Formats: sequence, structure tokens, C-alpha cells
Amino acid sequence: MAGGAAHPGAELLPFARFLDSSLQPLVYGYGRGTLHELRAREFGRLAGTVYLDHAGTTLFPQSQITSFMKDLMENVYGNPHSQNISSKLTHDTVEQVRFRILAHFHTSPEDYTVIFTSGSTAALKLVAEAFPWVSPGPEGSGSCFCYLTDSHTSVVGMRKITAAMNVSSIPVRPEDMWSAERQDAAAAGDPAGQPPHLFCYPAQSNFSGTRYPLSWIGEVKSGQRRPASRPGKWFVLLDAAAFVGTSPLDLSVHQADFVPISFYKIFGFPTGLGALLVNNRLAALLRKTYFGGGTAAAYLAGDDFYVPRESVAERFEDGTISFLDVIALKHGFDALERLTGGMESIRQHTFTLAQYTYTALSSLRYPNGAPVVQIYSDSDFSSPEVQGPVISFNVLDDHGNVVGYSQVDKMASLHNIHVRTGCFCNTGACQRHLGISDEMVKKHLQAGHVCGDDVDLIDGQPTGSVRISFGYMSTLEDAQAFLRFVIATRLHSSHGQPLPLATPGEAGAPPEDSEAQNAVPATRARGSSSPQEDTSPHSGVWNNSPTAVDAEGLCPPLLEATGTQQTTSEKAADVPDGDLRSHVITNLFLYPIKSCAAFEVIRWPLGSQGLLYDRSWMVVNHNGICLSQKQEPRLCLIQPFIDLQRRIMVIKAQGMEPIEVPLEENSEQVQICQSKVCADRVNTYDCGEKISNWLSKFFGRPYHLIKQSSDFQRNAKKKHGKDQSAHTTATLSLVNEAQYLLINRSSILELQQQLSTSCENGKEELFPMNNLISRFRANIITNGTRAFEEEKWDEISIGSLRFQVLGPCHRCQMICIDQQTGQRNQDVFQKLSERRERKVSMIAKYDTPS
Repeated sequence: MAGGAAHPGAELLPFARFLDSSLQPLVYGYGRGTLHELRAREFGRLAGTVYLDHAGTTLFPQSQITSFMKDLMENVYGNPHSQNISSKLTHDTVEQVRFRILAHFHTSPEDYTVIFTSGSTAALKLVAEAFPWVSPGPEGSGSCFCYLTDSHTSVVGMRKITAAMNVSSIPVRPEDMWSAERQDAAAAGDPAGQPPHLFCYPAQSNFSGTRYPLSWIGEVKSGQRRPASRPGKWFVLLDAAAFVGTSPLDLSVHQADFVPISFYKIFGFPTGLGALLVNNRLAALLRKTYFGGGTAAAYLAGDDFYVPRESVAERFEDGTISFLDVIALKHGFDALERLTGGMESIRQHTFTLAQYTYTALSSLRYPNGAPVVQIYSDSDFSSPEVQGPVISFNVLDDHGNVVGYSQVDKMASLHNIHVRTGCFCNTGACQRHLGISDEMVKKHLQAGHVCGDDVDLIDGQPTGSVRISFGYMSTLEDAQAFLRFVIATRLHSSHGQPLPLATPGEAGAPPEDSEAQNAVPATRARGSSSPQEDTSPHSGVWNNSPTAVDAEGLCPPLLEATGTQQTTSEKAADVPDGDLRSHVITNLFLYPIKSCAAFEVIRWPLGSQGLLYDRSWMVVNHNGICLSQKQEPRLCLIQPFIDLQRRIMVIKAQGMEPIEVPLEENSEQVQICQSKVCADRVNTYDCGEKISNWLSKFFGRPYHLIKQSSDFQRNAKKKHGKDQSAHTTATLSLVNEAQYLLINRSSILELQQQLSTSCENGKEELFPMNNLISRFRANIITNGTRAFEEEKWDEISIGSLRFQVLGPCHRCQMICIDQQTGQRNQDVFQKLSERRERKVSMIAKYDTPS
């Protein structure tokens, strides 16, 4: 497609044409200066970033934080439970914020009470514990807890509390609520003396953005619409957490009994603060068991005597509330109203962006007419009454097969587009829209898939989806950048685009191909315990060399490679049977500093964690968070060199004087600190202020170098369905999953053919082979097998060493970073994704030589 006109269905929908074709008036922006000015002034940190996860959390404006910090600097806020002047200021300010919250939802303290919690989840738990449930008995069936299946996990989780009280739980499908016949309120009977029931539903689905009718509140409470055929009085909990971030809620009209909210969904800051809005007509019925500081009017320590405070808020707010965060809300309300004019303006603006994106996305087609995406929605995005600014979808290929959401997420990250993937803590909606049965959920768990991981396809079927969502500061440019990303990655070939060429011989890259006179042979086994069984007739046999050599008092086994080899047969995408040579190791690399440049060696000792000193160090930020090239691409420009004889690591970078770091810590001076690698806690130590200053100068921000402690052992995780009982659990350095990574040159060669371009004179130009190899950051480079044959191996032997194959290593977007320049090129990841059946894995993982 490159260089030619796009086919119909592959073009970006012009915004003006969309507005002209709309059957209803649409509003974009806030009429008080341009959105560009707002973004530049308040959200400068978003420059170059397309943030589309506002349903996860929206973002705070700069003026909100500035105003809040000024408030803190100018006032003294004490504990509100004290009686001094500063405490009185805190108490009065908190009460003013309560009033501001109620006013925001068009109600007053006469009708509702604000109970501060740590978030909407804590608010839901409070309701489950305090609701006046009636257990079943001889006189009746007792209370029931009903919830819409399109509910957040935190709502569904309430059933565990009700079950402990012997209260039944009834899941209700959205279609059942929509189709339920309205009853005459008089026919519902007198609920007096009947058990209380609770129905919970979301004002907006956090999965699809569907907005459920707020009229259900009054209908359920009056008995006109029943979630279940149970006699009794119905109460309604409206989960408004997702809804109120982009829409007004009028509680004077829709008088739900309970309304949980999280404030970061509205303001972006503070996090960890929510509230439960309780209808005062129900407040007296709520029951409480535990009592904490500030909730008691009086109690006795030596006797079972306790009298709660009269105020509902004080009765349920155990301990000291997060009063400074509560004060921050005042500045959030001020900023929101000043910048946008209010929630109705936000609702109109965000819906316009969502409807435009939905329309444009729905119209995208492959040349064969197949849709590019499948959108999961219960509405046609006709109005903000039925649809929030959320689009949940999966990308399809031109045959209608789903492209895994993890692949889409990684590609989006390369374009600095931030989306959400998975089921978004809403299994019910995920099952309903994706057609996942209860049995399939259990089967997926047995296969190793858990909520929040990147297992996006099982047997070709999706386990989740991609979600984009808009916030009040979202712009048309955000929406169009996302649409262009989809068009570019699914509908436009990149073959006509120039590719950056690597500079030969730069540090961190394999040297240019040269003849290998003594490359080391290797034997691989396929599904057998012995490395000699079922091997190819062309496989070479290890000749028991080299022998172990002494390296600083160590006598470990050695791996050896004497160079690379490339013959005419490598010019083909696959190596034919007749051209297969002995399986050989052509290159060895270690990466002393995680995510930094490679250090190539010819012979190297093995340690207990893999190649000696491989990924033993890592760079962390000022908070101790491990950095990778995904966040800091220029890490590849840091060149470490290990000198075993001098027991030092020399670190180089362009424009910097070389610096030396000792290979081992001084046990008398070292201070142990904890860090994290792939969710594992690791004990490390800081390598000192000197190297920290060196790194900080190079990167322009405070960084530290840390090393895994020599006396700390980190064990590899065992994978589901992988029988490793006969193998010793491997110990790991700061690697992600496995001790060794291996890549096959024939596999890289096939990718090279996919990435080939045509220059002006029509001659084919190949992407530099060594540039590609360096991107995969493998330890062992092999040759002499067909492309991707390594994915079928169960183990390999190199001389007397046998390596257990753990499986393919799914590569992240780091393969798009040129390891010599630090520049990104998305083509590598995209082409590999297309070629490898939508899964990016060209590296095999190995552990535990024996």
C-alpha cells in the first residue's frame, strides 16, 4: 500500500465530515480558549504522549497541585480529632469539603451523608458489612443480594460477606433487567415487616462504557422493576465510580441509597481516597461491629459498653481520615470548574470524541472488506445518555482472527499511546461480550492465565480486549493519533519506508560477519531426555573442548564461540535440508548491566545464575525502580566491559570518561537495599555515589547503579503445565525469567527478509543482520538449523552441559530500539508479530545446565 492511494476503508475520517453528518449537535472543547492552550499550560507533561486510559485514572492539572501545595505551605492543618486551633481549621475545612461534594451531586446534608473511605472498593465493603441483612429462618427466606453481572470485581466480591451471613446472592444479567416487565407499584404489596434486599448496578460499565438507566433506581425501590421475585423492601446501590469521572449525577432526582465513588477518577489526585454517599433515610438502619478511634461517644475498656457517635460519618470513619487528601479535593473541584465550566461540558466534550472515534474505527476495512476491529458495546454511541467515553474492542486480521490484546498494547506503547488491556476487573462483562463460558474461565486458569497477565489468546480465542477512554483534557489529536496508529499498523505496509542503518562495529553490537574456523558444535534433543536421541543426521558431536580454565580461582565450565559464519545458504528464508551444517554457537553475549549494551566474548565461564556476571547490575531511578530501555532507550548506549583479572567492570559512554566499578561488594561497607525485578523482591546494594553521579550526568536525571547481593538467592518460577520435577530449580540474577536466552540466525534471517526494503533504483536492501541480532539481546547465537526449529526443542547439549528449554520468550517492544543509536523503529516488532502468528517470540529460554 505504501506510496499508493489508500483503499476505501483505510482512510482517516475527517472530523469536519463527521460533524456535518451528525444527526445531533455535538460539542468539542469548552469555549474559553483552545484545548491546545489548556494542554500546554496544565498538561505539558503529556507532550508527545497519547493518554487514553482515563477510565483507569484521569490526570490532574498542574494548577490543581500548585494551588494545593500553596495551601499546605500557608496553613497549619492539625489532627481533626484534637481541639486546638490548627485542628479546628482542619475540621472546618473537611466539613466544607463534604458540603462541596454533596453540592457537586446536586444534593445536601439534609438528604445525604458523605463517609470518607480509602476508595470505592472500601465503600462497597462497608455497605456489605453494615447493611441490615436478615438471615433466612422459619418465618421467611430472608434478605437477598442482587448484582448486575456487568459489575466491577469489588461489587461481586460483596457476596462473600453476605454468604457468611447466610444471605443468598443472585447475579442478574443486563438483558434480564432491560426486559423485565414493569409492575404496578401498588401490586408490589406493602414491604413493611418484609426483609430488606439490596440491588447493585453500575451507572456506567467499566468494560464497555454502557450507561445503564438511572431510572432503575426509582423503579426498583418502588417495586415497579424487580431484579428477583422476592417479597420485601428493595434498596439500591449505584456504583458511580466510572460514571462520575465524565458525567454529572443528580442525586436529587435519582435518589440511590448508596453511592460509592473514587475521587482520582474525577480529579486524578489524590489517589487512595473515596467516599460512600449514604441516603439519610437509610442511615439509621446501618449496623456496625468494629469501632475505631473517633467513632465512639463513650466506651469502657473493662466492660462491654460502647455508645457510637450520633453523626453517621463519624460513626463509620474509623480512625483519623486522610484529612490532607480531603483538603486537596477542594482544589480539584476549583480546577475542574475553572478549566471546563462543569461536568455537563465534560460529558458533551468526551462523548463527541468517543462517538467520532467509534465511527471512524467501525468504518475501517481491509481490502477484502473484512473489519479491522470488533467493538464490544450495547449501544450505537447515539447519545451520552446510553454510552460513556469508552471503547472496548479487539483488533482483527484480514481473516477475522483476533490479534492478541498484549500485541496491540506493545505496538501502541511504541507509538507512546497508553491504553488498557484485559478484562478491566469485570469478568462478567468480559464473558458476555467475548463469549467466554464459565468452563472456559476455569480452563484458562488451569492453562496458567490469571487476571492481569498478558496471556491474551488461548486456542485462538481472546481472553480480554483493548480499552480506550477519554477524559476532559483529551483532544481530537489524541483520537486521530490513535486512529492513525491502527491504520498504519493494520492497513499500511511499511516496506516503502526507509529504515535506519546501524553503524558497524559500535559497542554493544555483534561484529560484522566473518568466517568461523572453529565454531562450537551443539546437539539438541527434541522431546527426549537424552541429548543424543532423535538428533538430526547433520548435527555435530561435541569434541570435549575447550577444557575448563582457571578464572580468578574459579574453575567453572566454559562456553565458547570463535566467530560468526554466513554462507550463501543463509540468503534463503529457510535453510534447506541439504544445506544444514552442524549446529554451532557463533556468538556469546552477556549483559552485565540489565538493559545496557552487550559485552561480546569468545569464551566465558558459567556461574550458578548463568553466564558469570550476566545481568548482575541494573540502573534504578531515585525511587529505586528498575529502568529498562522501554522507559530509557539510551541505556543501550552504556557500554560495560568485564575484566576478570582485575576484578572490575569498566563502563563507557560517548562524551563520558570511563569509570570502573568493582565486581564484588565490600561486605564491611555495603548497605543492603531491596528492589524489584519482574514482581520478585531482590536484595541489592548501591554501587556508590561516584557511579551514581556519572549516570546522572549522562542521563540528565538522578540514577543509581545497584548490584544483586552475592548472598541473595532468587529462584525461577515454575510455569503452569511444565513438569520440571526432575530438574533443579534454577537460581536467577536480575534477568526476567531464565538464565539463558538463545536465538537462531536462520530465524533472524527470515525476519530480515520480511523487513527488506527497495531503494530508488529498485534494488532490494536488507536490514543489517547484526543490527537485528543485537535487538533481541540473546546470550547464545546459534546457526545450522531451520528457521524457528528451536521452538520445538526440549533441551540442548553443549559438550557435557545440558540445558533445559523453558519455552519461547515473548519479546517486548525493546526489539524496536536500535542498540547502537537508541532510536526506535516499530517495523521490527510489527513484522515479527505478523510473521509469528501474532505472537512475538523468536528467542528460547534455557535454565540450569547439568
